[in-house]
Amino acid sequence: MRKDEPASVSAELAHRLRQDIAAEGGWWPFDRFMAAALYTPHLGYYAHGGVKFGALPEGGSDFITAPELSPLFGRTVAVQVAQVLDEAGLDEVVEFGAGTGALAQQLLEALGERCRRYTIVELSASLRQRQQQRLAALGDRVRWVDALPDVIEGVAVGNEVLDAMPVQLLHWDGAQWLERGVAVDEWRFTFADRPTDLRPPVDGPFLPGTVTEIHPQARAFITTLAERLQRGAAFFIDYGFPEAEYYHVQRHGGTLMCHRAHQADTDPLSDVGLKDITAHVDFTGIALAGQDAGLDVLGYTSQAHFLMNCGLAQRLADAGVRERALGQKLMQEHEMGELFKVIAFGRGLPEGFDPVGFTRGDRSHRL
Repeated sequence: MRKDEPASVSAELAHRLRQDIAAEGGWWPFDRFMAAALYTPHLGYYAHGGVKFGALPEGGSDFITAPELSPLFGRTVAVQVAQVLDEAGLDEVVEFGAGTGALAQQLLEALGERCRRYTIVELSASLRQRQQQRLAALGDRVRWVDALPDVIEGVAVGNEVLDAMPVQLLHWDGAQWLERGVAVDEWRFTFADRPTDLRPPVDGPFLPGTVTEIHPQARAFITTLAERLQRGAAFFIDYGFPEAEYYHVQRHGGTLMCHRAHQADTDPLSDVGLKDITAHVDFTGIALAGQDAGLDVLGYTSQAHFLMNCGLAQRLADAGVRERALGQKLMQEHEMGELFKVIAFGRGLPEGFDPVGFTRGDRSHRL
């Protein structure tokens, strides 16, 4: 991508969205706007060729994920993946949204012959190209698809996938709930509210002026996954809270956030297509979606506990100074250790299966 291309991409996307919103009555629900900003072919944030993942903004990146931070992440997660593959007699891993391919590379190198096929579900053509370049040496063990396989028998993994799924915004004005959408005012995007029957999953209390999110698309994704997962397990690693914390009265501004050049802001209506738009995960809603669709909830805990249970402490002890410093960020409370959580689902696993990642510190009772 040329240096002058991102601005032109943003201008073209904004122009298209303004036209589409005007043509459809002048208002879109926020989840539709978010989907368009992130996934419009060739123009959306995840659909154009701009750099997204990296350690420093000087390289053009906007944020860093755990696999890019330290290879110890994938090598440690591989311990849990291997346990499922071994005890269930399976040999396939499915990853949703593989980013740069770093996690796939780490898992495949750690799993070796345990994983005979690695399937990446990737919607972004530009990210798929980066992944293919990175994983070329692994040959035909890796395949790419643009939709969930009809049948999954193996281990599914999603790192920072659920937070990128479009959310609906709700606003409590003190008397009624309103759905917050996007309108166009003199060719600028602006928020506009409309009365709605939608509600958060809890009764509150909510302060007047509260804005929060609900997650029907993420829940629908889990329901679809449940239909496809015939035997095996699925692990999702993401930032978020259980329901009681997510909709706590003190979190009256919601969790919607944007990321660009390693800086965060709360304005998803500006620089459309040039920055990530994300919301924290309501893990209670995710757990209920899986349970209602027939999956077993295998565990829920912090990333720190999960990685410690899988042996990260020993890996850090054996690592060099720089690798140890970066690896510690994966579990430090003020870094990724506490904000990030891990939730797991299973079906058809051996009776009494006890996933190693939740041996200590399981918080399923808090969901």
